[in-house]
Amino acid sequence: MGQMTYRENLKGEKVSLLGYGMMRLPSKSDNPDEYDQEMINKQVDYAMEHGLNYFDTSPAYCRGLSERCTGIALHRHKREDYYVATKLSNFNPQTWSREASIEMYHNSMKELQVDYIDYYLLHSIGSGGMDNLHSRYLDNGMLDFLMKEREAGRIRNLGFSYHGDIKVFDYLLEHHDEYKWDFVQIELNYLDWDFANEINGNNTDARYLYAELQKRGIPAVIMEPLLGGRLANLPQYLVKELKQRNPEKSVASWAFRYAGTPEGVLTVLSGMTYMEHLKDNLLSYCPLVPLTEEETEYLHKDIAHKIVGLENIPCNDCKYCMPCPYGVDIPGIFVHYNKCKNEGMLPHEVGDNEYRKHRRQYLISLDRSIERNRQADHCIGCGQCQPHCPQNIRIPRELRKLSDMVEQLKRSMDGF
Repeated sequence: MGQMTYRENLKGEKVSLLGYGMMRLPSKSDNPDEYDQEMINKQVDYAMEHGLNYFDTSPAYCRGLSERCTGIALHRHKREDYYVATKLSNFNPQTWSREASIEMYHNSMKELQVDYIDYYLLHSIGSGGMDNLHSRYLDNGMLDFLMKEREAGRIRNLGFSYHGDIKVFDYLLEHHDEYKWDFVQIELNYLDWDFANEINGNNTDARYLYAELQKRGIPAVIMEPLLGGRLANLPQYLVKELKQRNPEKSVASWAFRYAGTPEGVLTVLSGMTYMEHLKDNLLSYCPLVPLTEEETEYLHKDIAHKIVGLENIPCNDCKYCMPCPYGVDIPGIFVHYNKCKNEGMLPHEVGDNEYRKHRRQYLISLDRSIERNRQADHCIGCGQCQPHCPQNIRIPRELRKLSDMVEQLKRSMDGF
């Protein structure tokens, strides 16, 4: 306690380097569809006891319940002891009107039980391109409205989060003198630094995003330091490499130290479902031991290059694609596939002698991880999920490929 590293925002306020992303909240063990408010309260209390004071949520998170759960947990503390960030998540065209967007804004205050919001964001600008930006924020006058709310003090800091079309990011920064962004939220980690665009042609390398913010002196809030857990669940040969360099530190700690080291980073968000995640991440920032130039170069040149070669599905388990109207567990399927690929469990990646055993292991692990009526073969290709994916994954196509693979395995196993 008392060791948290803090960074100052443009007003000189101290923000904890570790921010709590309220996107992956713990569920009750006996009912996965119900969030465990008692555990949420406990983890928020523990975080604040150890100096964490930044909590990030959205009307879109946790099936629309994140703001409510966050508000219940934070309302038990003094208002001046925490900063809360939320977003105008008006993704659905039905919420693009000025009236519907203002209603969403006011509802956020109601759910969070606050009369002002410390950090308010235009949510995921870039998705849908310039037309989407105009429809959601410019043509309906919402950005003007939010700037006036900032003047009135009901919004203390105004910013945006970015995924997608770089033209939108550049446009908003080109108009920084008009909008006066207090912060911008970007995806930054040691894989996305140079390889975000190579992995997915719709994404932008973090090196460019960070440099553009630094030019203008805009603080950066970092999301996806672990890429939805992918940088914490590396193949064993990469885990061994990192452990040899620092046996006492977790694999995840490398990614958190990387994200927290650059100048201009205000806070690094982590969606911490379990108490052990929270405790480990606190160790990374209580206090931060910045990466050396040699360590940074090692992550760029050695680890990141090898991860790119894995060719995983770039799913960050954000669950923006959910719920699926047909019950498909889209992120669960992708996370399971990536995990099996990283651990060498995919049947087509092993020798002939091991092929049958791996076929069976993969199918058993799939059924244990994903209920059968929620697996990829239940996707009808409606495409409702795809516009919501920040990583621009062609979700129906990927699900069809995985469904075909599983079907081939089952046939080869004589009716598994």
